[in-house]
Amino acid sequence: MYSTLMAKLTHYLQLEYSVEKPLNREPPLKDLVQNFITKTATAYDRNHGPLPHINGDTHTVRIDGLVKDTVHLSISQLRNDFPQHDVISALQCAGNRRHTMRTELKEVDGIDWNDGAVCNCTWSGPLLCDVLSRIGLTMEGDAHVAFSCHMTDCQEDRYYGSSISLARCMDPEMKVILALDMNGAPLTINHGFPLRIVIPGIAGARWTKWLDRITIQDEESSNFYMQRDYKILPPEIDTRKKANDYWHKAKPLQKMPVNSAICYPTAGDTIFLDKLINGELEIAGYALPKGDDGPVVKVEISTDQGKTWDESRILYPNPEELCRSGAAEKYKWAWAIWQYKLPAEKTRKIDKSTKIWSRATDKAGNIQKVEDIKWNFRGVGYNGFGETKNLTIIDTHDLSRKAGNMKLGNGYKA
Repeated sequence: MYSTLMAKLTHYLQLEYSVEKPLNREPPLKDLVQNFITKTATAYDRNHGPLPHINGDTHTVRIDGLVKDTVHLSISQLRNDFPQHDVISALQCAGNRRHTMRTELKEVDGIDWNDGAVCNCTWSGPLLCDVLSRIGLTMEGDAHVAFSCHMTDCQEDRYYGSSISLARCMDPEMKVILALDMNGAPLTINHGFPLRIVIPGIAGARWTKWLDRITIQDEESSNFYMQRDYKILPPEIDTRKKANDYWHKAKPLQKMPVNSAICYPTAGDTIFLDKLINGELEIAGYALPKGDDGPVVKVEISTDQGKTWDESRILYPNPEELCRSGAAEKYKWAWAIWQYKLPAEKTRKIDKSTKIWSRATDKAGNIQKVEDIKWNFRGVGYNGFGETKNLTIIDTHDLSRKAGNMKLGNGYKA
């Protein structure tokens, strides 16, 4: 009944893009790590259908299911009738870094994301637990909260849906927020205006945008994207047919693993030694903690395929900031921006066969490890070492010297 009504109402919505060609984009990696808080315009876009242009003045979210009374709350009520909270949290697509799994392990089924399907933003709005507490629940404990958007059709379903445990939603320390603002301004259309759910520590697939319904229920969401996608299937499940027979056996992906990526230099770059400060190659990227186990406390670099590791410098949040009271909680779901300056002698030794790796460690001790790198059919949750390779190092002074010697008829000898 509700879905039918919403379908009639959304028939008149202005839509941008389409089910066949939704907006999916990621920024250049070097741009991504220029700021600790990702600029809204830089943040990646992931969609399974068109973008609905919703009137925020009239939009409401329906809260129903195992509650004392079904209610419809407006954006104005959410903003003015409840305490507002902020949380700094990374938002990461479940398929972030899928391209590396596809090219380094074997083919996967999914959009070819590189390392840029992630952002780190400040999200603001009322805590979901405050809203649900005021409404009143008719049950506690082992239940689920389903988040739905009926504003548009999706590629694989008539609406988009997700769910997480009621226990997580009712824990104020988990900071599950009905987000109205992103980086201090109202959400943009492509990031969920006027309302999205923000679930720190949980995969982006569960952060439903354009939220119009919240249901407290006994079971997980039955939506396609909860039950037949965004799950880590065992390696032997390697075709769609096998996946169709196995989806019901696998748990939905919720917490993402510890991770890191090298954002520059990028694979295939040409590096001119005379343009480097003190001959040192600057390497930089981001790192992410596992689930709720942040913040990231260490990022290391290897240029000898893991035989030795050198610690990088975490720029943001900086060590002094993390020592302040409450900082560990403030940044537990945030990414870290790191930098490493490869010594000149090592930089000069780089050739086409050199692979530069990064690995992260979070506060709980989770660390990227080779043995944890496993292939899965949908290519989700990939957390192999960050990597850049195929770099070309050019010493222009050496080239000039050789050219001068050739003119003198001395070959390449000094």
